[in-house]
Amino acid sequence: MPKFLHTADWQMGRAFTRFETEDGAALVEARFEAIETLAQLANEHQCDAVLVAGDVFDAQTVSDRTIRRVFNATKGFTGPWVMLPGNHDAALAESVWTRAQRLGAVPENVHLALQPGVIDLEDPGLSILCAPLTQRHTYGDLTEPFSGYETPEGFLRVGLAHGSVQGLLPDEIDSTNPIAPGRAEASRLDYLALGDWHGTKQIDERTWYSGTPEPERFRNNEAGNALIVEVSEPGATPTVTSLPTGRYQWHQWRETLAVNSDLEQLLERLNALPESAVVDLRLEGSVTLAGEETLLKALSVAEARFRSLRCERSRLQLAPTDEDISALKADGYVGEVVESLRERQEGAQDDVARDALAILAGLLREREQEVGQ
Repeated sequence: MPKFLHTADWQMGRAFTRFETEDGAALVEARFEAIETLAQLANEHQCDAVLVAGDVFDAQTVSDRTIRRVFNATKGFTGPWVMLPGNHDAALAESVWTRAQRLGAVPENVHLALQPGVIDLEDPGLSILCAPLTQRHTYGDLTEPFSGYETPEGFLRVGLAHGSVQGLLPDEIDSTNPIAPGRAEASRLDYLALGDWHGTKQIDERTWYSGTPEPERFRNNEAGNALIVEVSEPGATPTVTSLPTGRYQWHQWRETLAVNSDLEQLLERLNALPESAVVDLRLEGSVTLAGEETLLKALSVAEARFRSLRCERSRLQLAPTDEDISALKADGYVGEVVESLRERQEGAQDDVARDALAILAGLLREREQEVGQ
């Protein structure tokens, strides 16, 4: 029973410049670790090959060091790897792939599908029908020639392509690099391994996107997996098993706070996340001064615990209660300033007033603590 691992969209060389330097470096390193994990899984599940459906590299201009590290990371699995150029690393006349060959970085067991055609893997009995991108964007279906490719009798026919299955992908309908939705059936494929959609997604019983093995964006699309594919014989329905490979979990939350229980529930959800979380949090609505203090303390703790936490609070108004004002002991002129800032931010969504109110409340709390010592 031939068995192989299907992966795609490694995007090696991708930079995470929007993150703090330490966090960005950790996210980059996790992508190299993901390749090592793929090699380990291929061994554990006794796979006959690893198929990479495009976008191994994030750009043609990645460093020589990145190229060498990518191929070094594959050494844990000594069986055949078949790597297909995608839209980020298209097989141009001069490309990241030709540079890798000049560097002598490509191991003997790694097959680069730089030209359309068939790569026959004799021992497992796999014929890999390859549709590499030779430019970043195409407008014809590069998998159409699969129907005319001849393969040895008894070999599985496995398609390897990178693009958008037309009419079936959310947010990607009728995009460039189109693939016909019935390609597997039309070209007598036992399995069609696809890349480009970064989440794990089944198109039909023979057609799958594996998704990227390490998430790299805030989308709830089942990223961070690899697929183990078994086909008992030519024509049999594949058995596809999704295995988790990602180290970091990416979460993007948009929350509206209105009452105290909203804040309590948000903090409970944050506390339930693992240390490997990468969190992008945007808050709006209103919170009391006491709630703001609780929120800031919780965010400070979470920032130190998670891989990354970014919180946008510019649309979260401060709404001091009478108890908040009383606790601050903001009487006289200071009390008038607090009330003025409160009215100003409520009337015009004034960020300056909000920040000033937060700073003043903090100063008043510090003063009370000093007096109490």
